[in-house]
Amino acid sequence: MDQMYDVIVIGGGAAACAAALTLRNRGKSALVVANRPETSSLWKAEQITNYPGLPAMSGEEMSLLFRRQIEESGAVLVTGRALSVLPMGDSFGVAVGSDYYMGRSVILAAGITREKLYPGESEFLGRGVSYCATCDGMLYRGKTVAVIGTGGEAKEDADFLESIGCTVLRFFRNGKFEVKGGLKADTLVFAGEEHKVDGVFIIKDTVSVTKLVPGLEYEQGGVAVDRQMRTNVPGVFAAGDCTGKPFQLAKAAGEGNVAALSACDYLAKLE
Repeated sequence: MDQMYDVIVIGGGAAACAAALTLRNRGKSALVVANRPETSSLWKAEQITNYPGLPAMSGEEMSLLFRRQIEESGAVLVTGRALSVLPMGDSFGVAVGSDYYMGRSVILAAGITREKLYPGESEFLGRGVSYCATCDGMLYRGKTVAVIGTGGEAKEDADFLESIGCTVLRFFRNGKFEVKGGLKADTLVFAGEEHKVDGVFIIKDTVSVTKLVPGLEYEQGGVAVDRQMRTNVPGVFAAGDCTGKPFQLAKAAGEGNVAALSACDYLAKLE
């Protein structure tokens, strides 16, 4: 897209909502990239009783409340998976599926990804392993690919890959997978059986923040930030569960507010 946003917020929970509200109150343009709310861990919470100013409610109710507030704030909401954040001097490019968005700064508020990486997944990412069929599918036209995933998106991506001429091995289940290869991935191992492939598409609800921004530093299981929620990458801020414990909504909302204020200060220095 051609529009340059002041801030791109990645996430849809308490931290992202607080950041979006603060940014809009400060007159900043904001794009919020969020997965479907029902994929979040918050959605599954039976009841939340410790969020200041709100009565007890289910995680589903609170998730929808956050989403509605983001939409009503005037921020642009895009539903999808952020796949990468690429620093480009004084701006950042954020890939969301096959779309691309530009922002002058970024706030990471994507929570935590509890899924463990498959053996070989990280090693071959970009070398035969992809998280996006519509982004990279044409590279495998006429070739054999595997699709791993348990949701509807995995089935849609498998159908898409077949429609463009790929031979697709479908693995719509949980299990122990391993990706092997030399210079690039060429073998998928499942249940002790090896499958020769030219590529592997792993379709998850979220991509771990450890894979989003090149060179981002981590400590004690979270993104390393200072008191202003600044990361080691200028222009990139982080808030909420992705910065580490405690995993509490009130903490996430506070950090989202601070991250937004810090992003505003960063933008002011660019002008």
